[in-house]
Amino acid sequence: MNGMAVAGVDGCIDLDLNFSPSTNLLPARRLNLGIGEQAEVKAAWLKFPSFELETLTQIYTRLDEFRYRYTSHDGDFVAEIKVDDVGFATVYSDLWEAEPLNE
Repeated sequence: MNGMAVAGVDGCIDLDLNFSPSTNLLPARRLNLGIGEQAEVKAAWLKFPSFELETLTQIYTRLDEFRYRYTSHDGDFVAEIKVDDVGFATVYSDLWEAEPLNE
């Protein structure tokens, strides 16, 4: 972080910005799960507004072509993520929804 190694996030491939579901795209695409499959990842979790960085264990379960179940904090947090055909989150449970583009 800011050019310095942060203890505790060694080996994390993914980054989770807790203020945006956009970072769920990274593991969802990288894992390339089949429907019904699940995988656990360890992400470097950047908390806002404190900007603390720590490891967060996450479980992604592919429910169907456009939906994932996301679990973290040992199952204390569960969300259903709907994605578009590219993998960007369009709905994040009842917490967030993408606005349609005005074309």
